[in-house]
Amino acid sequence: MPRFLRTLVLILSCVWLTPITEQYTSSQTQVLQQLRKQLEFPKQLSPWNNTENICYLPSTPLLTVICEGNSVTELKIVGDKLVKPDTFNGYSIWGKTLSPAFSSDSFFTTLSRLPSLKVVILVSLGIWGPLPDKIHRLSQLEVLDLSSNFFYGTIPPKISSMTMLQTLTLDGNFFNETVPDWFDLLSNLTNLSLQHNRLKGPLPLSIGRVHSLIEISLSYNSISGELPNLSGLVSLEVLDIGDNELDSELPHMPKRLVTMLLGKNKLSGEIPGQFGELSQLQHLDLSYNLLQGTPPTSVFALPNISYVNLASNKLAGSLPVSLTCSSQLGFVDISANMLVGRLPSCLSSNSNNKVVKLDGNCLTVDSLHQHEASYCQTHSKKKFSKLKSLVFLVAVIGGVTIIVLLLLFFLRYCRRKQEGTVSEQGLLPKPALDNSASGLSSELLTNARFVSQAMKLGAQVLPTYRAFSLEDLKEATKNFESSSYIGEGTAGKLYKGRLENGTFVAIRCLVLSRKHSIRNLKLRLDLLSKLRHPHLVCLLGHCIDGGADDCSVDRVFLVYEYVQNGNFRSHLSERSMEKVLKWQERLGVLIGIAKAVHFLHTGVIPGFYNNQLKSHNILLDEYLVAKVSDYGLSIITEEIHKNEARADGQRAIQSMSKASEGLCLEDDVYSFGLILLEALIGLRRSEKGGAFLPYEMLVDSVMKTQITNNEELFDDPSQNQKGYVI
Repeated sequence: MPRFLRTLVLILSCVWLTPITEQYTSSQTQVLQQLRKQLEFPKQLSPWNNTENICYLPSTPLLTVICEGNSVTELKIVGDKLVKPDTFNGYSIWGKTLSPAFSSDSFFTTLSRLPSLKVVILVSLGIWGPLPDKIHRLSQLEVLDLSSNFFYGTIPPKISSMTMLQTLTLDGNFFNETVPDWFDLLSNLTNLSLQHNRLKGPLPLSIGRVHSLIEISLSYNSISGELPNLSGLVSLEVLDIGDNELDSELPHMPKRLVTMLLGKNKLSGEIPGQFGELSQLQHLDLSYNLLQGTPPTSVFALPNISYVNLASNKLAGSLPVSLTCSSQLGFVDISANMLVGRLPSCLSSNSNNKVVKLDGNCLTVDSLHQHEASYCQTHSKKKFSKLKSLVFLVAVIGGVTIIVLLLLFFLRYCRRKQEGTVSEQGLLPKPALDNSASGLSSELLTNARFVSQAMKLGAQVLPTYRAFSLEDLKEATKNFESSSYIGEGTAGKLYKGRLENGTFVAIRCLVLSRKHSIRNLKLRLDLLSKLRHPHLVCLLGHCIDGGADDCSVDRVFLVYEYVQNGNFRSHLSERSMEKVLKWQERLGVLIGIAKAVHFLHTGVIPGFYNNQLKSHNILLDEYLVAKVSDYGLSIITEEIHKNEARADGQRAIQSMSKASEGLCLEDDVYSFGLILLEALIGLRRSEKGGAFLPYEMLVDSVMKTQITNNEELFDDPSQNQKGYVI
């Protein structure tokens, strides 16, 4: 009986599962047919006309579809649109690209419905448009080849999330932005090929950290700047960055390199002697550069070297007559340089059937295409003379520039000193105050002239301020999940997030108890964004969360740089002795806080005074540089602070903690004094967990003094204008 039941279950499973499998296979076939339609029925896909299961079609060099378990895992289509125009302006070209009705975004949306794809090769199909971010939905992809199409713009940053990717080939397109700096996030990447595009800018240093790379091909672009150190790429075998605009000296190269193609750049300096240690090197091309000196003789004797091209440089000197050449060496080009002397016997044109090109030098050989020795000597002297003149000119210009800068600095110092003797009321117009609780008029909020020059200089070295969408922040924090939650303070909840470019940020959520109009709120955020200083946590952007109505803003998100080394208070504790700051380090932190407070008080008019100065709001970066956080929020959340500050002064004396909160909101100077007190005494705790009595007494004394001063201050209305101390 049990055997009968097992047989019955097996039969029923087959009956039920067979339609499901056929239905899934049918859906995959429908997706492929939709792709065929979007590619405008290329003739290469004609075998798909009369078949219900494309997975069983035989593979050809132009068309391959491979399935595993009824899922498409490999798709290869090679078209016939090989001829590329000289120029491309981002629009459809008849006969070369797909029609104007084609949408690359829709195409890759359809392609993402094949989530099991591991290999995608779509070559010479006339696909045009920007490469959309949604390509990252193919998370299982190992090989991506989109060569010889018409993609333009930037290479999507979200490709960095495709951690399974091993081969990325985008040759023969029209990408015209900089080389991405996130390749080091692709830990399995072995082959990177971006040849024949319009990429510009420098090579990012991060490319030297992709230790899995075997091949780098970036030739025929407009890449400029320095060639980074690639010696750490221990698996690299092919380096092809020819036909670019690199203008640095040659760095050391990885020892497993087999092919090095760096011709037609602007590389200068001498050829490193380390190249003579690349025992695996077979192909070396350094032609059409600005290389100087005498080439290392050991390069010609490398055991596997077969091709050496050093033509059209500024190589000088003579090669030793006893030069040893490798038995594999079959091609040598040293033409169009300034080499002198006799030609080594191993480079004679009739030795071992080598091809040797040496025209345009000053060698003593029987050739009609050599200059006189005096020609190379004269050019060498001229070059040295030009170099001396250039050095002298640079020195003169540098000296004059320094003198001018010192003079300007002195004049500016004198001007500031003179301005300091004049009252602030006489220098600045006094705008009429509007109804905002912060005391900032619309004129002050919109007029950038009230931002000091020091603040503008500080902003130049920091990231550009931008507006984020709520979707951006949800993606950065994984929909504000609990793992991203850092904590909550008086200013609102704080989350840790990661942006698309890999930058970590801290996101502060402010819940507004009073409705702001969007225009008024943006003016306040614009003023807050101008507060840039080395000792302030940098505000990177904001997100306003509200309805379509102009008066329905409920929340605002502030996006700050992420400072990862904790706060000042945590470094004053003696629980972890290795993290406790030394006196010299504490003094540096206090000086940084003082500079930040001085900037907040004087760097913008009117100054920012209620800045939440507490030891746990002072963050330290990896170099123990202090950065003040939660500054300037009073212009957005002033109603919160006012409700807290309205507590009667006599009631505040009843407890030290309540007084501490009120004081930190009223006067940064006293708050800084409390931080100074903590830095001197530390946060030592008794065995029972309470603070030592001397610390409590000192804090209590300072608190009461502050409350007394504040009571006197509020008794005189002329000394307080809506939270801004005159």
